[in-house]
Amino acid sequence: MTQFYDLIGIGIGPYNLGLAALTEEQGNLDTIFFDQEGEFAWHPGMLISGTDLQVSFLADLVTFANPKSKYTFLNYLHAHNRLYKFFFFHKFEMPRAEYAAYLKWAADQLPSCHFQSEVMDVIDHHDHYEVVVNHWGLNEQKSYFTKHIAMGTGQTPIMPVDTGNNVEIEDVFHSSQYIYHKTHTLKANNITVVGSGQSASEIFYDLLKLQEHYTFHLTWYTRSPGFLQLDNSKLGQEVFSPDYVDYFHQLDFQSRVGSLDHLGQLRKGIDGETLHSIHELLYHRSVNNEQLPVTIQPLTEINAVRKDKDTLTVSAQQWQKEDSFTFTTDKLIMATGYKPNIPEWFYKRFEKKIVWEDEKRFQVDKNFKLVFAETNRSHHFYTLTNLDHSHGTGSTNLGLAVDRNIRIINEIAGEEVYKQQKETIFSQFIPKDN
Repeated sequence: MTQFYDLIGIGIGPYNLGLAALTEEQGNLDTIFFDQEGEFAWHPGMLISGTDLQVSFLADLVTFANPKSKYTFLNYLHAHNRLYKFFFFHKFEMPRAEYAAYLKWAADQLPSCHFQSEVMDVIDHHDHYEVVVNHWGLNEQKSYFTKHIAMGTGQTPIMPVDTGNNVEIEDVFHSSQYIYHKTHTLKANNITVVGSGQSASEIFYDLLKLQEHYTFHLTWYTRSPGFLQLDNSKLGQEVFSPDYVDYFHQLDFQSRVGSLDHLGQLRKGIDGETLHSIHELLYHRSVNNEQLPVTIQPLTEINAVRKDKDTLTVSAQQWQKEDSFTFTTDKLIMATGYKPNIPEWFYKRFEKKIVWEDEKRFQVDKNFKLVFAETNRSHHFYTLTNLDHSHGTGSTNLGLAVDRNIRIINEIAGEEVYKQQKETIFSQFIPKDN
């Protein structure tokens, strides 16, 4: 007899992992999750020693839905005899490496999570979906059937310049690969970091700390008008709340898209402590008024890269003055962000069935369902990626991922399995009725 699942999750990152944990503990929903990777790994190429997550440890997989869950970060610490150590750590934020270990610990405990399992196709039937999976470890292809889908395929790195065919991958690479290329990079004479966010700052600071032991010149370029600090004021951070996400979603499309630049500094700025540490280290090294082997320049965009013998020649522009220039470097590290990772089968099967708000942005309802042209559907397709335009701050924020999963679970179950928190902040975004 063919088994039908209530939900199949495609991709196992923090978002679908949290969904797996909450549905496993809920007990009444039959779910299964697939990921093509061999095992769970969260940004392994960016686990720089000494770096912390930019959100509270409360923004784990489950706490905002069920603080008593066995999958909380605090329970992970307790299970690994680290609760007192974290207590004396005196920080609200958890180390990135420990967050990655916590996620791996949770994934290893969840029987619904299957790795080495790549979703090759999703077929839309009358009242259910057929999910075709290649199980690489078992060397077999199998179909699974489900009432609902949750697509959590994450993001893929953006490389904004064409590097050509003669540039080696260890010479020009994305920040997501930094740890893998770090040893080789340190042997270079010139290293250039490009980017304006937290990843760029952490890589620059990591290299800056090591610079005294090597001979390289270190450069940091960003297209932004400055090295802008993340706004972490308490009231400012209240946009990372279910209340704001609900407000944002009900705006018209143009208003939502127009708000994204304003929200950028709240979502993508640099942690103030990192900027402070960089400046402090530079100041200490400059006490003898020596010329530091460091270049830091905003307002600069990279246009092209080519390999000339043993070095890279980079074409750039100071865009505010429209001043083009070239420079040479041995290593170019592109901390230039990510874009939604949408599988090919999605466009093949669903592009003409769903409603689009523009050429690249599909319409998503309040509870994270894709909106289909055919109304009156009983089988739903939830998406956890490509949500900037529909849910604003709720698209990639770890603290809001649990609220998203609560909405999905409650809707699928047809009842309030997990209580959805409302009026959670002091701010309001529209006048209340008298």
